[in-house]
Amino acid sequence: MSHSPLRVLILGATSGIAEATARLYAAEGARLVLAGRNAARLQAIAADLRLRGASAVDIAQIDFVRDDARQAWLGLLATHGAFDHVLIAYGVLGDQPTAEQDSAAAESIMAANFTSPAQWSLAVAEDFERRGSGSLVVLGSVAGDRGRRANYVYGAAKAGIAALIEGIAHRFAGKGPRAVVVKPGPTDTPMTAGMKKGGPLWATAEQVAVVVRRAADKGGPVQYASARWRLVMLIVRLIPSAIFNKMNL
Repeated sequence: MSHSPLRVLILGATSGIAEATARLYAAEGARLVLAGRNAARLQAIAADLRLRGASAVDIAQIDFVRDDARQAWLGLLATHGAFDHVLIAYGVLGDQPTAEQDSAAAESIMAANFTSPAQWSLAVAEDFERRGSGSLVVLGSVAGDRGRRANYVYGAAKAGIAALIEGIAHRFAGKGPRAVVVKPGPTDTPMTAGMKKGGPLWATAEQVAVVVRRAADKGGPVQYASARWRLVMLIVRLIPSAIFNKMNL
């Protein structure tokens, strides 16, 4: 018995983790819509995915922070039809010292990592709940599990989106759709280009992509990439403040 290919929308498709996840979907013969700001880069990724087995790949040029999420979502539905899976994978790391001094810089970090993906998630959730099916997967971060001086503006935004997706998952309970926040640890992608990499806690985009793809089908509403981060962050959250405040994290 043949099955229709999955219809997948990837928001922020030029990110390293998104591209690696798209390759997994392409190998399954999925129909993909890649959304982002850089049309030339989207076209290059689309061409690669067609060679990797995707049954169809289209692109949509969207500025997630500036464009109205609900209207853009309705436009995508009108053009491409209903989606089975939606992955929200965009975000910015930003610069913590700058954000502490510049309210516009702080607002930019929060808009890209919380406000915008939250609006998109709510628009998608409304459609999925009405249809009684669909998988929404959103990239969070272990940085949201406890505020640290090194990146607490970014971490706060990621904590907010995690809480929102958990709430959507609760809203979906028993209704058919699913919502998942995937929390990677440090990952070797262009977003972390300026960081010193290496060590057992670093992952590749391909390793995280496996978790993201699996999360769309099964598992709880919060998943860590890799799984070891669940224990690591539990330990970090349990460190008493008197000790934590002396740590350079």
